[in-house]
Amino acid sequence: MEGNKPVKKFKSGSIEGCIWENKKAINGSEVIFKTASLTRRWKKNNEDIWHSDVINIRKSDIPKLQAVLNKLHEELYLNSDEDE
Repeated sequence: MEGNKPVKKFKSGSIEGCIWENKKAINGSEVIFKTASLTRRWKKNNEDIWHSDVINIRKSDIPKLQAVLNKLHEELYLNSDEDE
């Protein structure tokens, strides 16, 4: 029996990215395509339970995410007057 496991995984701290292989029937033929997921895991200080947020993305979303993340990084780290 084959499980639904990612083709590849990448991890940095509490963030994990996975590549998934998907199959879909189109006009009677099976088409294989890949998608990705981003997961952030955390545990609250007063709990012993792990939590996670997952976002599923298409490969066409990746450049858009990179652009938005770069802008967030600029604003939070490079343009910030706050000491963190």
